[in-house]
Amino acid sequence: MLKLAVPDLISNSYFPAEAAIELGFFRARGLDVSLELIFPVDRAYQALRDGSVDIVAGSAHSALAAFPDFEGVKLLCAQAQGMYWFLVMHADFGATRGDLSVVRGKRIGAAPWVEMGLRRILADSGIDLEADAVTIAPVPSPPGQTVNFGLNAAKALEERLIDGFWANGMAAAIAERRGVGTVVLDTRRGDGPPSSFDFTMASIATRASFVTEQPQAAKGVVEAIVATHQALRADVELAGRVGEALFPPSQAELITDLIRRDLPYYDASISRKSVEGMADFLRKLGLLGKDLRYEDVICPQLVGSWTP
Repeated sequence: MLKLAVPDLISNSYFPAEAAIELGFFRARGLDVSLELIFPVDRAYQALRDGSVDIVAGSAHSALAAFPDFEGVKLLCAQAQGMYWFLVMHADFGATRGDLSVVRGKRIGAAPWVEMGLRRILADSGIDLEADAVTIAPVPSPPGQTVNFGLNAAKALEERLIDGFWANGMAAAIAERRGVGTVVLDTRRGDGPPSSFDFTMASIATRASFVTEQPQAAKGVVEAIVATHQALRADVELAGRVGEALFPPSQAELITDLIRRDLPYYDASISRKSVEGMADFLRKLGLLGKDLRYEDVICPQLVGSWTP
């Protein structure tokens, strides 16, 4: 059995990987894959490095948490294109779309490694975290509970434990539906500096040794994601079926509309532009110790599997 880790389960962010399990697309390729929630994403990649999981469906740039300079890890494919988190501020602030001045003097909840995207956007937009008294920190979580970050962020915003959050589309939808949150940034759909689209993406990653030792399994993983994309494009109501199996009822109700909105970004390919944009982002964060080549990140032998 292959173990697949996601850092946030009740979410649209890593839904293609979750749906590939629930809809049987891994199984159709002879792969027995189980799903495991490991939060935050750096712990998921550490589990991949240590061999306790075989696949991580998470943010591409976060692989560096366990694999410096992308050594020993490979991105098999994308789950979707573009950075996929939302900046949501409490509705009481009356924020308008794209106006980042609202973050001044505020407490923003964000998960480890996820927060790097927001920090870079704010820096590129002229917001100085220290001078503007912006706090970006993990969201307080109930002790002893498994953390689904997006749900926790939406709840913390409602309880005014934070002033805003940088989290997934599910969290944004919950906050909007409850009337407690206003979306300020949606980088996937054009908000923020244009370069921010390529800071990261939801990817499928594995150890480089896995690709070498089990090339057919690696190919099957990619093919399963591509098949999942096709199935959801053909019948987005399948998302509801997956949601009913994995999510509480209130979130299962939301998932079909969230996936319908994400469908234009469902493309398993990883372009040179995406890798170059991510590498530039990582260099500015001081996280890269060398020039990152396209072939350092992807598996050339799997490029042909990115399309149906």
